[in-house]
Amino acid sequence: MLINLGYEIEITCEQPTEVIALLDPHPDLDCKVVRTSGLQITPSIQDRTYIDRYGNRCLRLTAPAGVTRLFRDSVIAMDGHPDPWPAPKDGTTDGAVRESPVSALPDDVLGYLLASRYCETDLMMTQAWALFGHVPPGWARVRAIFDYVHQHLTFGYQHARATRTASEAWKERVGVCRDFAHLAITLCRCMNILARYANGYLGDIGVTANPAPMDFNAWCEVWLEDRWVTLDARHNTPRIGRVVIARGRDATDIPLIHTFGPHQLTAFRVWTEEVPDTEVRSVA
Repeated sequence: MLINLGYEIEITCEQPTEVIALLDPHPDLDCKVVRTSGLQITPSIQDRTYIDRYGNRCLRLTAPAGVTRLFRDSVIAMDGHPDPWPAPKDGTTDGAVRESPVSALPDDVLGYLLASRYCETDLMMTQAWALFGHVPPGWARVRAIFDYVHQHLTFGYQHARATRTASEAWKERVGVCRDFAHLAITLCRCMNILARYANGYLGDIGVTANPAPMDFNAWCEVWLEDRWVTLDARHNTPRIGRVVIARGRDATDIPLIHTFGPHQLTAFRVWTEEVPDTEVRSVA
């Protein structure tokens, strides 16, 4: 399937301000981009990109005083399948899909077991083991964690707060997609299950359309046996058309826009939609 995705974002700064932005599909997906408008910045200013420690593409620029507009429109080819969840090996029991013991994990991923800015494992350890210590390890335990987070939190854009941590979300029982992700990641890490934060595009493909304006989304990736598995505590079901922008320990590592000084977000529009069949045929 082809997906049309992009953004139009304006920030206003009172003085020249350094900006880092992570807005475009992950470098791993470069081979899947069918076409793109290229990044358009107004006013015309110099920019550059670099790859961070997690392999994400970051845009860096100095926004002048006044309004800076960022725009890109692209079409990307995705497989059109729902998120691949692991199937039990024996066809009968979820416990067949195993967790990886800490002793078997490579050194460079151990950070995904530790506390981070929004994922306070030290504060949630007792609750996690009380809730999930009795659940068989493996896929069954991971599913129990995500089912719990999905049911425990109430989603609502009015609940958004940039400083909310996983333990605060657990206590308040409300949040947006990043809060669902942070709480699920924290509970997984407490149970010694590698978990990392991801964000990107997720349109209403294969589901009932949401009348709310589109936004970037956040979800999780959990390590089971020999691979990362994509899981989404907010929706709690495999979805079609998920396009990763970046991955990190939590939202601190991969902010959509970070400025080294005050700014105002004065315009924000995101789109991600399946391209009609007629256009797919013309591209093919």
